[in-house]
Amino acid sequence: MDKIDFTEFVWIWNKLENLTTPNHQKKMSRWLSNIWFAEDRKALMMAFRNSGKSTIVGLFCAWVLTIKPETRILVMAADYSLAKKMVRNVKRIIEKHPFAKHLVPSKKEQWASDNFMVNRGAELRDPSMIARGLGGNITGSRADLIICDDVEVPKTCDSSIKRADMRAKLSELDYVLVPSGMQLYVGTPHNYYSIYETEEIKDGVEPFLKDFTRLDLPILSGDGQSAWPERFSLERIMAIRRRSGENKFLSQMMLKPVNFSQGRLAVDKLIFYDEKLTLSECNHKYVMQIGDVKMVSASCWWDPSFGKSVKGDDSVVAVVFCDAEGGYWLHDIEYIRVADEDSDKSASIQCAKVAEFVKKYDLPAVHVEKNGIGRFLPGILRQELAKAGISCAVIEETS
Repeated sequence: MDKIDFTEFVWIWNKLENLTTPNHQKKMSRWLSNIWFAEDRKALMMAFRNSGKSTIVGLFCAWVLTIKPETRILVMAADYSLAKKMVRNVKRIIEKHPFAKHLVPSKKEQWASDNFMVNRGAELRDPSMIARGLGGNITGSRADLIICDDVEVPKTCDSSIKRADMRAKLSELDYVLVPSGMQLYVGTPHNYYSIYETEEIKDGVEPFLKDFTRLDLPILSGDGQSAWPERFSLERIMAIRRRSGENKFLSQMMLKPVNFSQGRLAVDKLIFYDEKLTLSECNHKYVMQIGDVKMVSASCWWDPSFGKSVKGDDSVVAVVFCDAEGGYWLHDIEYIRVADEDSDKSASIQCAKVAEFVKKYDLPAVHVEKNGIGRFLPGILRQELAKAGISCAVIEETS
């Protein structure tokens, strides 16, 4: 079985699953195969979201066990459940792939959901494959192949303390990997100071994956062509870019680390309009339009404060409509003020004004930020809406 080519292994699996093998996945397969047989086996593979990279990595693990059954594989992810999902996927491949079926052990206890042991000649203490979450106990373990699958996610990198903790935990893997072993990082950047940096020094900090061989597969090529045109047309890519915002698109689809805290509203891209909002009935259905453009959804958000007339933060309610093409229409913003002499009745006064705002645009729901002062407002707002005979859901939000 040591002569099986990985690209062939992938092609056969996709045939069984009635799938094609797109060009970018062929590129992943060839690259992973070359890394496995190389002398320096430290690698980073980044590919756009929904590119099938985790599927290819799962097939890679099954292939490695097929050509070298004594291999010990450790999968580490930000969440234990994600790592476990990878292990389950590899088990399924081994059970179904014609080149790997012989690896399934006869003893059920060797075929667990988060770790398993294939049929192999060597007597080894560690399982063939095991799942661990970031920070899970790996003391005393040994691995010939370590897969770090999406270890960088927002909850592990959204502060300098968390990033330092993540680096410290990942550094422990050096004591698990055998000297001739392979280490593979797979993911997309979620922070400007991403661990997936391999060259650039930022704020005097050395790249965490310095000297790692890397493969980058963004959704758009240098000449603006889609990496997977069968699934991601240029129109769909532009729609994703518009919906997700520029920073998230650059990070998750173009693989460029960006600083989300430096995001700013591009005022020069705003398009102002004078058309009014109209509501009509057609074929027993309500139709809402701004000018000649039909609206398909509406979102109302209230960010409350004390609303004092002189000092203090503004209490703001806003409504945004969305058209069928994915365009957003920020139609109205109301800054709610309460006179100082009415400050003791501020909550009920503000809720009454929000109720008027909701009625004005026939809104089905209003989101209320309940941090701090907003904690008691949803209940009062529901009372004001009921008093005015307005049917509108009040959704409490923590922001």
